[in-house]
This record gives sequence, structure tokens and C-alpha cells, in this order.
Amino acid sequence: MPLEIKSFLRTFVNMKTYNAIIIDDEYHIREAMQILLEQNCTDVKLCGMAASAEEGRALIHNREIDLIFLDISMPREDGFDFLNSISAADYAVIFVTAFQEFALKALKANAVDYILKPVNANELKQAVEKAIEYLELRRKNNNAALVYSDSIFNLAEQIKAQKPCVEKITVPEQFGFRIVKVIEIMYLQADSNYTILHFSGLKKIVATRSLSDFEKILDGPDFFRIHKSTLVNLRFLNAYSSYQGNFAELTDGTRLSISRRKVQEFKEAVAHISKLVE
Repeated sequence: MPLEIKSFLRTFVNMKTYNAIIIDDEYHIREAMQILLEQNCTDVKLCGMAASAEEGRALIHNREIDLIFLDISMPREDGFDFLNSISAADYAVIFVTAFQEFALKALKANAVDYILKPVNANELKQAVEKAIEYLELRRKNNNAALVYSDSIFNLAEQIKAQKPCVEKITVPEQFGFRIVKVIEIMYLQADSNYTILHFSGLKKIVATRSLSDFEKILDGPDFFRIHKSTLVNLRFLNAYSSYQGNFAELTDGTRLSISRRKVQEFKEAVAHISKLVE
């Protein structure tokens, strides 16, 4: 999201107070979150805390709530069961979770905000700011709300499947989000703090996220960073050339430069992919 838009949104949201609730089955987490919110988020008013999804629904039915801090792993009904029972896009949802590894990758791949337990004050402030910005965006853009709902559904499916690689990612754009299939991404190029995602047929998307962020999400065997500014899907590799430099040629004829220090590692990655294909 461009700096001028972020600045406008911050100015706008700072004029408001956002009503929040905490839903977590762990008492000490709820208490710690309450203290951190009071000390670090002056634009957030805590209106209640719940130990279960059922208690959480009662809170949002009795109060006008904007922001929900939600644990994913809870007995009886987990965080996703709770979100399925409400209109999730109407709220700024921040997952507060102890999940690691594959679940963390799934969280990063979708249009959701999260903080890891134990909660860090700075991470809390950043998550609240981001969640409120996108809540205001969804309130003005119905399509963004629909994509957000789909993104939460994708997240639930990815975490429950426990797959090592994500199949869909939610790409943040200047004025919203777009869900794309990972297998359709040919390559990604850094453009300052943005990333350009290239697909077959010359289609491309400019994402308001850094290439390093995408590299962490797409860290399976298919994707390889051939240059500091380029991450390529090896499934679209057509040829490699060392003539007058090192280049990867993709199936659509695109030629991409390979960093000299990455050549050997690139060849090993290609060999691994080739074995998988055979």
C-alpha cells in the first residue's frame, strides 16, 4: 500500500476508537493481552474477554465490536469454527497463536493478521495498525471483503491439511487483495518494497509486499531465488544458458539473469525438480 494512502488511513483511524474482544481458552494469555492493549494501543477499547467460541459469540451479539483477538486452537470449537459462525469480514481479526512451521507459513500466505505467543508489544501494535487499516478498506470495498472471507477459508484448509507447501496465496494490492494459485506464478521480481508477480500470458500483479516475504512463503522445491531481485518457479524453466552470462529461459521465452554465486545452487535445485518430475 502506497505511503500516502497509509498516511491517510492512519490519520483517519487515529480519530476513532475501536471496540475489541479477546477469545482464548488460556486465562493467562487473556490477562496478558489486556495489559498489553492498555499499555500500547490507546485507540483500542477492550469490551470483554471470552474463554470459548460460544462466549465470544455472546460478546459480539451484545456489543458493537470492531476487533477480535482470536486463538486458533481451542477445545470444542476452534478459531475457524468461530469465524464460520459469524460474518468474519465485518471485523478486524488478529489470530493469537502458538502455531509454528507449516501453520505459520499458511498464516503468512493469507490476508490475515497474526501474532505469536508469547505476545510482543511491538508486534501487537503493528498487527493492530495493519488490521484496522484493512478493516477500513473492506468497509469501503465489497470485493475486498469477499476476498478476505475466501482467504480465511483458504487458511483454514491449509492448516487442517498440514501440507508443507501452500497451494494458494492472498496477494495484497494497492486497493485490496487477490487470491492466486501458486502453480500459476512463473516468476516474481522485486520493485523497491513491492513485488511484481508474473503469470503465463503476460499477466502480472503488483503486490504491496517485499520479495523476501514471498520467498519465505514459497520456500518449497519449486521456487528458487536466482538473483537478489528475482524468484523463479522452476516448473516453468525451459532452458539454461551460460553464454555471455548465466540465464534461465522460461517456457514463454522470458530470459532472466542468474547471479554468478547462485549458479551451482541453481543447477542442484533444477536437478532435484527434474527427479521429482520423472
